[in-house]
Amino acid sequence: MPDTADADVLIVGAGPVGLATALLIARHGWRVTVLERHAEPYPQPRAVHFDDEVARLLAGAGLADELGRLTDPADIYEWRNGSAQTLLRFDWSGTGPSGWPMASMFNQPALEDALSEAAAKADGLTVLRGYEAVQLAQTDSQVELIARDGVGEQRRFTAAWLVGCDGANSFVRGHMQTGLTDLGFFFDWLIVDVVPNEPRTWDPVNLQICDPQRPTTVVSGGPGRRRWEFMRMPGETAEELNNEQTAWRLLGPWQLTPDNCVLERHALYTFQARWADQWRQGRLLIAGDSAHLMPPFAGQGMCSGIRDAANLSWKLDLVLRGLSGPELLDSYGAERSAHVQHAIGLSVELGKVICVRDPEQAAGRDGFMTSMDADPARILPPLPPPTLSGGIIHRTAAGDPAEGAGVLTPQARVGYRGRTGLLDQVVGTGFVLAATEDPAAALDDDRRAFLDAIGAQVLHLLPASGAGGRSGAGSPIGKSEGDTGGQAIDVDGAYLEHLAAAGHVAVLIRPDHYLFGAVPSMAELSALVDDLSRQLTGTPQS
Repeated sequence: MPDTADADVLIVGAGPVGLATALLIARHGWRVTVLERHAEPYPQPRAVHFDDEVARLLAGAGLADELGRLTDPADIYEWRNGSAQTLLRFDWSGTGPSGWPMASMFNQPALEDALSEAAAKADGLTVLRGYEAVQLAQTDSQVELIARDGVGEQRRFTAAWLVGCDGANSFVRGHMQTGLTDLGFFFDWLIVDVVPNEPRTWDPVNLQICDPQRPTTVVSGGPGRRRWEFMRMPGETAEELNNEQTAWRLLGPWQLTPDNCVLERHALYTFQARWADQWRQGRLLIAGDSAHLMPPFAGQGMCSGIRDAANLSWKLDLVLRGLSGPELLDSYGAERSAHVQHAIGLSVELGKVICVRDPEQAAGRDGFMTSMDADPARILPPLPPPTLSGGIIHRTAAGDPAEGAGVLTPQARVGYRGRTGLLDQVVGTGFVLAATEDPAAALDDDRRAFLDAIGAQVLHLLPASGAGGRSGAGSPIGKSEGDTGGQAIDVDGAYLEHLAAAGHVAVLIRPDHYLFGAVPSMAELSALVDDLSRQLTGTPQS
């Protein structure tokens, strides 16, 4: 057997979630090896949508300059019935709270190519394709995995931690003692991806046809591509539906033929709704489809996997550095599972509206929705809140979540050390402590040392009209003595306005952009930092 290959983190699966996890961990300086059983990247489209939060996370993984060319904006999404009446209308135009377009449509192979290119440039990150995991064992100190290459040679890989991003039939999950909670929501849909030969305007960009004769989805598949999804109807076999002749027949009403477009693929998928009960066992963890599956109706499948990567990566970094104990990783599954269950629940509820096949039931549905003026806020269940209900968040003396803790924080432009741009691109990713007064002056040496140890950026937010007498965003701003971050201009006033409206003077934000906690006065800042220290290290700094 060839020599052992050692890494700090071993990842099985080189899809978007596996590569994003690898990039987010490697940026901390750790050695990461990714094993993928397929010798070449899968060339066919799959996921097609991500939201502004996930765009922010992908930008943090190194794709900030690539997202524009990889995506089309998804401004309008309409639901119509079989008579073309509008049942729902979503306006996703403009920029979302995370600083990126509210909704973006993309082609998954192109995204994976960009992630692979970023991985090839990342120090300490190795992606090995054509290696299939065949054996797995773990001890108290490491994980050992045996993988077989394309010619049958076996190689041993060891790492401190192993993350399974290897899909619905996960090899890694199979070595964990975890059950699956399944909601029993199963529908077969034919997925058809098309590349038109000539540009065409699609209005709306994304369309859901709630026709009991055949529910159908018509959406962008990313730049230059379109996607159709056709539900399998009673009495129709999978073989009858999933063939090229049927695909062309179903595309006919949209005037698509072999003469004016390329049929990129047709595939039958069974939409499911399930999640793993345990996301960590010892040194094994799972993420993405290995941990959860959901119908595509809310567009949150891959999005949830990228959120997994963001949550897990910063926690693994602290554990590898010895700043936190392995028990910190238990919060990963607790936080993400609760969030995912909200997304799965919403997807199922949307599916129940879309997948109606009884004409009388559909007529009742249509009457109700049109009477509500096609307003999603009046018709649909509330969207899953981008909020953590537990885990690593600030708590009151009674142990309850503090007010505002766990919410997803917005991103806006700042001027910092001569640069102007979105916070992440200018300041960098990691913990952020931002305040309307100089936070460094309000903290003693031990607390500033703790923040420095966890890589926190400590920012004194100033209005664009001045910073020590300076005017204009992006001006060089000096650091005050002892300041572990520096002064930052709130270019558009977004952060200062948000803090004032919430009654806060300082916020402590996690690396995945969720709010750890906030305080209404600088006198309470030390207690906020102490609570984070207690939760991460077991010891407050006081």
